[in-house]
Amino acid sequence: MLYGRAAEQERLARLLAEACAGRSGALLLRGEAGIGKTALLDWLAGTAAAQAHGETTGDGREVRVLRVTGVEPEADLAFGGLVQLLWPVQDRLNALPAPQAAALRAILGTGREQRGPDRFLTGLAVLTVLAELAEDGPLLCLVDDAQWLDRATAEALLFAARRLAAEGVAMVLAGRDDDGFTAPGIPELTLPRLDFEDSSRLLADRGRAPALHSQIITESAGNPLALIEFDAARSDQPHQHAPLPVADRVSSAFRARIGGLPERTRLMMLIAAAEGRGDLPLLLRASELLGVDLGDLAEAERTGLMYVMDGAVTFRHPLIASATYQYAVLARRIAVHRALAEAATDPDCRARHLLAVATGPDQEAALELAAAAGRARGRTAYAAASGLFGQAARLTTDPRQRSSWLAEAAALALAAGHANQADRLAQEASELADGPAGELADGSVDGLADDPAAGARVASVRAAVAFELGDRNEAAHGLLARVGNAAPNAVPNSAPPEASGLLRTAAAYGWLAGDADAVRTAAARLATAVGAADPLVEGLERLCEDDAEHGLPLLTRFLEGRPGTTGPRDAAEEQAVRMLALTCGLLLGEDEAAHALASAEVRRCRSQALIGQLPYALDVLAQTLLLAGHHRDAEAAVTEAEEIARDTGMRRRLVRLGAVRARMAAIEGDARRVRELADATPPALRTGVDCALVLLDLGLGDFGSALSRLDPPPPGPDRYTWLSLSTAADQIEAAVRLGQPERAEEALRHCESWARATKAPWAQAVALRCRALIDDRPEPYAQALHLHEKGGRPFERARTELLYGEWLRRARRPNEARDVLRSALATFERLRAEPWVRRAAAELRAAGERRVAARVPAENPIDRLTPQELQVVRLARGGSSSREIAAQLFLSRRTVEHHLYKAYPKLGVGSRRELARLDLG
Repeated sequence: MLYGRAAEQERLARLLAEACAGRSGALLLRGEAGIGKTALLDWLAGTAAAQAHGETTGDGREVRVLRVTGVEPEADLAFGGLVQLLWPVQDRLNALPAPQAAALRAILGTGREQRGPDRFLTGLAVLTVLAELAEDGPLLCLVDDAQWLDRATAEALLFAARRLAAEGVAMVLAGRDDDGFTAPGIPELTLPRLDFEDSSRLLADRGRAPALHSQIITESAGNPLALIEFDAARSDQPHQHAPLPVADRVSSAFRARIGGLPERTRLMMLIAAAEGRGDLPLLLRASELLGVDLGDLAEAERTGLMYVMDGAVTFRHPLIASATYQYAVLARRIAVHRALAEAATDPDCRARHLLAVATGPDQEAALELAAAAGRARGRTAYAAASGLFGQAARLTTDPRQRSSWLAEAAALALAAGHANQADRLAQEASELADGPAGELADGSVDGLADDPAAGARVASVRAAVAFELGDRNEAAHGLLARVGNAAPNAVPNSAPPEASGLLRTAAAYGWLAGDADAVRTAAARLATAVGAADPLVEGLERLCEDDAEHGLPLLTRFLEGRPGTTGPRDAAEEQAVRMLALTCGLLLGEDEAAHALASAEVRRCRSQALIGQLPYALDVLAQTLLLAGHHRDAEAAVTEAEEIARDTGMRRRLVRLGAVRARMAAIEGDARRVRELADATPPALRTGVDCALVLLDLGLGDFGSALSRLDPPPPGPDRYTWLSLSTAADQIEAAVRLGQPERAEEALRHCESWARATKAPWAQAVALRCRALIDDRPEPYAQALHLHEKGGRPFERARTELLYGEWLRRARRPNEARDVLRSALATFERLRAEPWVRRAAAELRAAGERRVAARVPAENPIDRLTPQELQVVRLARGGSSSREIAAQLFLSRRTVEHHLYKAYPKLGVGSRRELARLDLG
């Protein structure tokens, strides 16, 4: 029976009922040790079992329960928790898409498949397998002691939990409130201590006289476990009063009980506590080495401290295991871990116990830990692998291995999204390199200086951390310093092979940070020390010199696949090249090519489940969709990118996505939204949002603000953002309307130079429009409209038509004016660009149009859809099955069908066949 938990039971019962009705949900129970989290999970499991035996589940189907408990000694054992959770249902993996099935089989050790390169694939696979299990009936997933889950398991479960929607899955996690476990995006329920009345009821039901209730309740402070243990210990320690936290006093009570047991029983309990998983065969092998056996646990079972059943050994509460381990002296603990290492058949388990045995440098333990780290890395359990490599580095007697392993630990911590830990490890590796060198037996020298590859990894990690968390300029200059140290004399072709990748990355960081000097330095060193000019870096350098005429063709050459380097790229450099290619597509103004590149990259990421790489590709795709006038699709892409960026810890990417939303809001005249996004954006990342503010000012008629907001223009690379040409055109128009065309000279020069170099018709049209504004002549307007007919950027075409219509009206050519103004108004209405709709309508009326309604057109059916519904509908209309859509959008099949079910009535259709005939624009 539970006491004082009626509200919590009601909340959990409601979650289970929702799952039985086909709706999913997740909840995190928080509370101190002994507060009753496990008891609530047990109650919920019992409730589910009762429903399975005849009480209603909504449709009479059985509620399946999956359960996993975090184990403190296994917190560094990659995917140990996931193995525990999914082992009973591994037969369902065949129903998963191939990459997901391969990922889980590699973790479970039941297949020969290799893991993919993306650590988030596991979370997607967990989501899919939970959804598949829920096809048979409601599924209850219980996760106890979540604070002790290995990080890889925790990430996978939380990734899945955040995407539960309509599968019929209820997931409940329980964790201590003081152990650092966080679950962003998951609702939380904190368990309070029991009040006096409920505490008294508990003690009364245990037979304790009411006269003694007050003292026990005061000592326990309403902690249920403390109430029980203090009551049990009352006769042995009647006057115990310790000014300690409740959990410490409970542990003290457990240690006192353990101390009264026979020595052989205490040794068996210590073996179980040190082993941690309840693996009975391993425990028996180790106990044989230490001269005890299973019979010695009888007294612990009799007193209710432990249970042995179903082939597993379990402590009644984790605090009992902790108390058992703490009660033992160090020498006894080492002896137990040595026996467990010798008895272990799993190499990762053996490595864990060897680590516990080591009291100083130990090369054997270091090598086994490094091997375990390599296996964890192969399963993309990057956080676990980082920790194991770091531990191996501290135990090794080989200084070169210490350097290499610390560098790898830092790189893996960064890959796991733990930037601060990565920086600490990289700093440790750097200090090792900067300290006094030690000579090895073969005469070589220790440290990173003797391992260029490790040094390059450390430099890359520190630069990435600086870019993500610190000074963005420092990222580029740190890499340049590293290459300078490697090739101080800049002798042609003298730089190590790592230099090329470091310099290219330094140029990219310099470009993104607006540091033109860093881009120039990287280009110069590539051309000298490496012995070959790199078209990407050289192209960026030329743009920094405002030389679009030569810079943009170099970027075109890079995009065409001739980067000027030889030899194969490693995976990291290949990914960097892909991302830079997307950026270059936008810089070149080739919107259709950029859209095709981004779409292909999104498809690649989806098909290979490269979830961590997807936000950048979606960001670029959203930009191309926005430029093409597809605002709702751009919003859907941004929404998905934001969700994934939150899950994967990409804080800067999350902020940068605001530029797309700000531009969209500026076009639509949503001043409040644009300013909210501007306020939320750090100054170092404001260029895109500031460009949106310029457009907003122009649309609202605040020409002074539009002209001065980016005056002077951003230095160096920031002048060439994807909005560069459009914003220059905005400022030119503002200057002309203020009657100060001389203030637009620099913007016009930049605009025309860029348009000549890119050769994109829309860009040349915008440049001609700007020239027409300055010169107040009609010919450039006519030429611009001719170029606009070749397609691209409908918003810019409508603006050209609006300005030309204004000129024609002033020139007393109203019939011609009305023709172009009607076209501009129609486009602005379709884009819901309200400030521009009002301007175009006013000009039409001034040109003699008798019936002009400045209105946004009737609602498009797709405007009724949520961003995710729109994505699902478009894929379904294209012929993708629900399972295929689920794999692409990282959802479950049931959630996809739920979105379709919700979308059909909004669109006025009843089936996929009708959907295929629908014009979605």
